[in-house]
Amino acid sequence: MNIRQRNEELEKLYLSPYAALSCNSQGRDREEKQCDLRTVYQRDRDRIIHCKAFRRLKHKTQVFLAPMGDHYRTRLTHTLEVSQIARTISKSLRLNEDLTEAIALGHDLGHTPFGHAGERALNEVCSVGFQHYKQSIRVVELLENEGRGLNLTKEVRDGIVNHRTGGNPSTLEGKVVRLSDKIAYINHDIDDAIRGKIICEKDIPSIYTDILGDSTKKRLDALVHDIVKNSQNKNDILMSEEVEKAMMGLRAYMFENVYTNPLAKSEETKAKAMLKQLYGYYLEHIGQLPEEFIYLIEQCGEKEERVVCDYIAGMSDQYSVKKFQQIFVPKFWNME
Repeated sequence: MNIRQRNEELEKLYLSPYAALSCNSQGRDREEKQCDLRTVYQRDRDRIIHCKAFRRLKHKTQVFLAPMGDHYRTRLTHTLEVSQIARTISKSLRLNEDLTEAIALGHDLGHTPFGHAGERALNEVCSVGFQHYKQSIRVVELLENEGRGLNLTKEVRDGIVNHRTGGNPSTLEGKVVRLSDKIAYINHDIDDAIRGKIICEKDIPSIYTDILGDSTKKRLDALVHDIVKNSQNKNDILMSEEVEKAMMGLRAYMFENVYTNPLAKSEETKAKAMLKQLYGYYLEHIGQLPEEFIYLIEQCGEKEERVVCDYIAGMSDQYSVKKFQQIFVPKFWNME
C-alpha cells in the first residue's frame, strides 16, 4: 500500500459519511495514472496553484480599481481568504479538506481585469455572452496547458462552476465554498471600504451588527460558527435563519453603499470602455492575438468572439492598460 492509498483509507475512517471520498471520485475526462503520494483532489489543488491563471490573480481587481495602498484585497488575496474560511468549515465538519481547497483556489480563475466591471463589459459586447464562473471552467478545461487544460476531477469542476449565488454544487465541499465566497467578500470588502474611508464601522446598520458583530473578526467568527453548528451530522450545509438573513442584509447594504459608490467605482466607466475597445480591435485583427489563441480558432474550431474574450479575460489590470496604450495611444517620435 503506497502513501496515497493509505491516506484514502484514513479518509474512510475519519471523514463524515457525507464527505466526498477521494477514492470515490468520478474521475477526469482523460484517464491518468494515479500518483503514489497524493489523492486526486490534492493533485487538482496543486495543478491550480501552479497554473498561470492563478498567478495572474494577484494583479486583478477585487473591488477597488488600482487603489493607492498595499493592503487592499486583490482577486488573489480574496481567493486565499475564501480558501481559508472554507477549509476551517470543512475540517470542523470532517469533510474533504483537499477537495474544498481545490474548489476554492480555482473558483475565480476566469475573472477579468477590473473585477465585475470587466465581466460586465465583455458580456455587453460579446454576442455569446460572458460570465466569470463559466470562464473559470473554460480556463481549467481548455485554456491552460496550450489547449489541454488541467484535466481536473469532475467534483472540482462542479464546485467551481456552481460557486455563484444561483449555483447548486453536487458535493458538500462545493456548498461550503459557495457560502465561504460570500462570507469572504462581504467582510473583506467592508474592511477595504473602511480603509478607503467610504464607510465606517458605525455606519453599518445595527440590525446586522447586533447579530453578526461589530468588527470583521467578530462577523467571520459568528458566520463560521453558525454554519458549523447548523450543518453538523447533516447532508447539507446550512445557516440559521436569523444569521443568514443578517448576512444577506449586510450584502444588500454593501451593494447599495459600496459596490455602487461613486468614489469606489469612479474609474469603472473608463475601464469598461477600454476593454470594449480592446475587444473590438482584436475581433477585427485576429492575427494579432498570441499564437495559442489563434491555435484555438484554427485548430480547435473555437469561435473568434469567444477566443477574443479568452485573451482579454486572462489579462491583468496592468497588462490590459499596457495593450490599450500600445494600440490606441500615439507615440511621440524621437526627433533628436
